Amino acid sequence: MDDSALLDRAVAVARHGDWPPDQASDSVTLPFDLRHRRRIRLTTDRGAALLLDLEHATALSEGDGLRLQTGGWIAVRAAPETVLEVRGRDALHLMRLAWHLGNRHLACDIGNDRLLIRPDPVIADMLGGLGAFVTEIEAPFQPEGGAYGGSHGHHAGAGHADEH
Repeated sequence: MDDSALLDRAVAVARHGDWPPDQASDSVTLPFDLRHRRRIRLTTDRGAALLLDLEHATALSEGDGLRLQTGGWIAVRAAPETVLEVRGRDALHLMRLAWHLGNRHLACDIGNDRLLIRPDPVIADMLGGLGAFVTEIEAPFQPEGGAYGGSHGHHAGAGHADEH
């Protein structure tokens, strides 16, 4: 027997700011790679089993809400993960560093005064050679979506603890 029929089901996503977070009964904390799904069994932060069962694969972001089939809500949280924090000497230098990362088509989480990328020693060496300050840290990772309909876009302030 398929036990997914017995699980509470999340059947829709509401974006950050478009749902009542004070009505969330629980949350799911997921790394970036698990936040783009259509159907997957999840365990909430309080230990309950949940089936994400959406019509289409959807990129979930920090602060989004999952509407349960029963009418309740589950909050989406971005789990901290190992990333490289890239800082420049000034805003112009940081823009140039971002250009070099974009020229290599790397996923990049863009903040006011830093960039976050996935760990890559070759890229870290390149950035160091360009004068960047590169530090391995633990932080939520929410890279920008593509300009041609990418689905991992930011929401106001999403994933940027240094901007709140």
